[in-house]
Amino acid sequence: MSDKALNKSNNKVQKPISKNAQKYLRGLAHDTKPVVTVADKGLTENIMIELDICLDQHELVKVKLRTDRETREQHSHIILTTTGAIKIQSIGQTLTIYRANPKKPIYELPK
Repeated sequence: MSDKALNKSNNKVQKPISKNAQKYLRGLAHDTKPVVTVADKGLTENIMIELDICLDQHELVKVKLRTDRETREQHSHIILTTTGAIKIQSIGQTLTIYRANPKKPIYELPK
């Protein structure tokens, strides 16, 4: 991944959210389909750029990680640190993440 993609995403730092907000977002994410799929080629620059765009537009995004368990954990950590998103839930090969959009918020989180 290039330094340009890393620098673009690193300036977005999320505050931790409450347990009630996490429960609320898990409920919203239940019916949504994965938007981004990470497969054989791993985390490429294009995937990270697309994930950044999806987080800006949707705030709540599901990512499908089609790899073994250790690689999924590594990819999850890289995605969370690079995008500045918060992990909402991880079940099997599906990772649900959230990053608030300060300009056009979609969800009003409970306290």
